[in-house]
Amino acid sequence: MYGRPVRVSELARKAGVEPSAVRYYESAGVLPPAPRAANGYRRYGEADLARLRLVVALRRLGLAPERAGRVAALCIERAVPDATLIPLIAEQRAAVARSRADLDRLDAELTDLESIVSAAGRARDSMEERAMSDRPIRVLFVCTGNSARSQMAEAMLGAYGGPDFQVFSAGTEPRGVHPLAVRVLAAVGIDWSAARSKSVSEFLDQPFDYVITVCDRARQVCPVFPGEHNSLHWGLEDPAEVQGSDDERLAAFQRTQVELSNRLRPFIELARRAKSGAGT
Repeated sequence: MYGRPVRVSELARKAGVEPSAVRYYESAGVLPPAPRAANGYRRYGEADLARLRLVVALRRLGLAPERAGRVAALCIERAVPDATLIPLIAEQRAAVARSRADLDRLDAELTDLESIVSAAGRARDSMEERAMSDRPIRVLFVCTGNSARSQMAEAMLGAYGGPDFQVFSAGTEPRGVHPLAVRVLAAVGIDWSAARSKSVSEFLDQPFDYVITVCDRARQVCPVFPGEHNSLHWGLEDPAEVQGSDDERLAAFQRTQVELSNRLRPFIELARRAKSGAGT
């Protein structure tokens, strides 16, 4: 290809850009103008393709076209790397990592939503069978210590769900309500100062529509509750285990509050619909 005259479109395709980008880079002096063959086609070589690919990569790192051209020239013609490339590459890698983390969170939220939809469907069927749609929807949140995640979930669903829900929380190894959980809940208008940690053993003889574990360890050791109910698992990191300054620890509890809010919104709506559907 590169020992013969080629079209701009060929070079652009190899570099993964539009032909208009090649023409722009040439007109702006980012790329040196290619010589033309007798038939009017430009002659491009391997060096032209390498330079164009490097310019495209540098543009993705955030360099302006003119600077990308200068850096590419230094790297290719003089084999001199630009010292600013290392932090730029590191910054781009960090951006990719953030995007990947965002995608992972989105995937987890979609998985949770699928589980909630399925659980709501099962709940509707069981409510129809038991003719119990006139009572509140009973929900139990379970984690290991019943100190942070399950307490916050209980408080928030009780506040946001209103009388449609009767909410409880418990732990497999209860160890007291964390003061930062109380503080974060107060910041969103929920007074949780009188709460206490409870053991799952207190609820083994009670019926629930939903039993939701909010940590992996609790999921593994959670006892089997009697009667018909739907089990969900919301895997949340334990904010109480975060080390660091007071601000860093508080930020961990605030993240948990936001994550719970994101999960509770669709859950409340779908659980209500399931209950309403069971009563029709």
